[in-house]
Amino acid sequence: MLEGKVVVVTGGTRGIGLETVRVMKENRAEVILFGSKKESVDMAISKLKEEGLEVEGYYPNLNQLEEVSSVFQKIQEKYQHIDVLINNAGISANKKIEETSVSEFESIIQLNVNAMFTVTKAVLPFMKENKNGVILNTSSMVSIYGQSAGVGYPTSKFAVNGFTKSMALELAPFGIRVNAVAPGITNTDMVAKLPKEMIEPLIKTIPLGRIGEPRDIANAFLFLASDLASYITGVILSVDGAARS
Repeated sequence: MLEGKVVVVTGGTRGIGLETVRVMKENRAEVILFGSKKESVDMAISKLKEEGLEVEGYYPNLNQLEEVSSVFQKIQEKYQHIDVLINNAGISANKKIEETSVSEFESIIQLNVNAMFTVTKAVLPFMKENKNGVILNTSSMVSIYGQSAGVGYPTSKFAVNGFTKSMALELAPFGIRVNAVAPGITNTDMVAKLPKEMIEPLIKTIPLGRIGEPRDIANAFLFLASDLASYITGVILSVDGAARS
């Protein structure tokens, strides 16, 4: 579905991000993953290589425009085009507001929102030059329903939705589509860290009777990245088993 496409995935070393890298590569894209540090990037690349999947990796500071732009320049020079950006890097939160420091709140916004802005800004010159592109953002079901603790996370994901819809309008004249995927509860290490008393009641709200798997989310990204979704932009696609808060 993506043969000949060049795909960049931030937060691509684990969980949904790593599975998305895997699915994109299985569909014959050239895939470049971004991670937070060299060790995690090397580990992810090695793991995929054992599976017969060859990918590249970098670890720029996603909030440093010049640093990210420099990496995109290298990618552009090697492949002559950058077709898909998936802004997946992010962190969650589960503390009550009284227990959350200002710096903890700011760190969530810094990665989940500011980095998305910076990476998108960095890739746009290349996508506009090529008069083509797809930008996909990782939202969350809590961007629609909120959550009972960890207010920084749903706040950031509400922002992701607003960013997605606005960028879809701004970039449509350049042939660039912008969408988001809003996962429900998904079987990742991030969710594994959340307390059972937060997760178990939520699972009961899922009509399909199970939590999602990373591949469920990766397949949604695959569809939106492909030409099958060529007339879809500005959409927040819920992938949550019809869960409702």
